[in-house]
Amino acid sequence: MSEIISAADAVAQIKDGAVLMIGGFMGVGTPPRLIDELVRQGQKDLTVIANDTARPGVGIGKLIEAHQVSKVITSHIGTNPMTQKQMIDGEIEVQLVPQGTLAERIRAGGYGLGAVVTPTGVGTLAAEGRQTIELEGKTYLIEMPIKADFALVNAKLSDYRGNLMYALTARNFNPLMAMAAETVIAEAESIVPVGVIAPDMIVTPHVVVDYLVAKENRNG
Repeated sequence: MSEIISAADAVAQIKDGAVLMIGGFMGVGTPPRLIDELVRQGQKDLTVIANDTARPGVGIGKLIEAHQVSKVITSHIGTNPMTQKQMIDGEIEVQLVPQGTLAERIRAGGYGLGAVVTPTGVGTLAAEGRQTIELEGKTYLIEMPIKADFALVNAKLSDYRGNLMYALTARNFNPLMAMAAETVIAEAESIVPVGVIAPDMIVTPHVVVDYLVAKENRNG
């Protein structure tokens, strides 16, 4: 069963230089309270593995704006001019990975696979420095699995054990990342009693979720 803790205590475990997987797609499915708490605590030199860096002031874009990230492994940065500027200025190292390949490399890391073999990127800049293999007369890239120290995931619902259900595009990367990190911290829009979420709607089981962020009491 996942341990229920505050966002502050969860984020305090993340140290400078940590490697983070952060779920979401243009901020949708990115855990907002965990991002805000990272900005508040100010961890530096972070490596962020994510589909994108969103936009300034949105999701991962807040970490970029706060200059907390030294490296991103992502499928694109085109919607965040701040990421582009910091890359040009040499402040951030950017490793661009085709979106499907990124998802498969994360899945391989979580499932214990040795590599991903894909034709995507052959003959392009994405192939620079990569190993290749010939299979039945066709060239494929050998892409290595990706793992992280922490996965920060956002679910639509969680029960009090930490079983997670996702909605729409939040399901793209969150479940894969929850399998590919040493420590998984989950934030849910709502936490419900055990049994409310139908078993066939649970995507990430509680056994892989280390911490579930408690809901905050707010006045007004």
